[in-house]
Amino acid sequence: MYDIVIVGAGLSGLSAAHNLLKRDAKLKLLILEGKDRVGGRTLTQDVTAVSGVDRWDLGGQWVASSQTHVMQLIEELGLEVRLQYTQGKKVHHMGGPRAKISHYTSSTPSYSPLVMLDFAQFIWKIDRLCKSVCVEEPWRSPDAVRLDSMTFASYIEQQVWTRELKEEMGVASRAVFGVEPTQMSFLYLLMYSAAAGGILQLLETSPGGAQEFTVKGGTQQLSERLAERVGIERVQLSSPVTAICQGDDSVEVRTLSESFSCKVVINTCPPHMAAKLQYQPALPADRQQLSQHMPVGHMTKFIITYSTAFWREKGFSGEIVARPSNSCPFSVTFDATSPSGSPALVGLIAGLQAHDWSSTKLEERRDAVVSSLVRYLGPEASHFIHYVEKDWAQEPYGGGCPVNVMMPGMLTYFHPSFRRPFGRIHWAGTETATEWCGYMSGAIQSGHRVALEVLDRLSPHTLSQEERKAAQGPSQPKAQSDRWSHVTGYSPLPVALTLTAITLCATLLLVKPQINRDVIGQVIAWLPTRVTKRVVP
Repeated sequence: MYDIVIVGAGLSGLSAAHNLLKRDAKLKLLILEGKDRVGGRTLTQDVTAVSGVDRWDLGGQWVASSQTHVMQLIEELGLEVRLQYTQGKKVHHMGGPRAKISHYTSSTPSYSPLVMLDFAQFIWKIDRLCKSVCVEEPWRSPDAVRLDSMTFASYIEQQVWTRELKEEMGVASRAVFGVEPTQMSFLYLLMYSAAAGGILQLLETSPGGAQEFTVKGGTQQLSERLAERVGIERVQLSSPVTAICQGDDSVEVRTLSESFSCKVVINTCPPHMAAKLQYQPALPADRQQLSQHMPVGHMTKFIITYSTAFWREKGFSGEIVARPSNSCPFSVTFDATSPSGSPALVGLIAGLQAHDWSSTKLEERRDAVVSSLVRYLGPEASHFIHYVEKDWAQEPYGGGCPVNVMMPGMLTYFHPSFRRPFGRIHWAGTETATEWCGYMSGAIQSGHRVALEVLDRLSPHTLSQEERKAAQGPSQPKAQSDRWSHVTGYSPLPVALTLTAITLCATLLLVKPQINRDVIGQVIAWLPTRVTKRVVP
């Protein structure tokens, strides 16, 4: 009889185990993992490089200074981070294969004045809505039913004026979620963005942005070192769980070949995988509905190594943002040169493009990636050392990456059951997080939360009164505007001035399209700094 059986040896499960044993070392604990490794959706792999062999992440890769849970764990485990390389020109290609390729060096592409204004008003609207969202209980947010009844795509169609920005948002949706904007609830996008501190935080490499740092030696080390601290003997690999059967006093957890009895189960499987397990008694109807309507993203990640970082020598950063096409599979690339200096690029094939290109042969995808890199960075891109990719849709006991999203209607009608324990089953995983949900930091936060819940049940003497209160759930939803006051700091007068200026500039462009961009720049420079630093590029 175990005290706790944890299903899944990713960051959620291992963080939960680590926190449980730090509080009560006497707990008898077992972790069951279907794969032959720990790490979940992180995977660090040896790849042939200029110096022989080096290591790169083929799963979750980036962390940020604003992601407190993962940064604290990195420090605790004695690991180091390094800044994502961003120096030089970035490549931007929207509008299809025949469209003009542009370059930029700031955080925002070189939009036309009209697209720039469209971008500013769209981001301002998104951020204003995010301020009203309660991440912990999103169904209580103002106008939640209406916002949850539409997809991200339908909101874009209603609020975005320009074709260029519509394409840009499609690329963003694929790169961040691995899904098309048509597949995701708009309220879910708002909740997800609010949990990160704003939609721009999800897209940027600037301080606090999601792509700010990489981890030296790879992110799978986080799980490997946690497993060592928990005790390798407590982690049983190649043991996929098939059923969880609850009785009055205990739970039976079954794998393909064994069964284990325990007092409490922590299920950290991604929602679509948790839905495939058998439960006795059956899960509540709302939990079943939620799990069955949370599609997982489709993403293929590639690493391509070179003898020299030729793009740096030519003044490029290695960052490419492109609208995928029949000739270009990827949406984004970044410089992935290793800490030891092995030159490489990393890229993402995501969403519908990942689905379409997955039916082609590896050699075809590789050749399409290389020919696209030649077009964007020069002929040197054809002289690569090695190309390796990971299609996460083919991952056993994973079936997708980077995150499960919610379809319209799920947040307002079924989300209350998402973190609520069902009998002796407790839920964790990055999708259940309230800070940086969908990221490694969110996975770790969910492990901390579920550990408190289980300790409150099994070892309440190890918790303070505040911790016990937190384990039992918030009594009052925290106002999202309070969480956002340090990020936005908007007040009515600057916002009104901004909207007036945007309207004026748009009118001038429509009346006189050839208006000098400097005029628009002067108007934008006049806008209140507290608004423009987050809204106007």
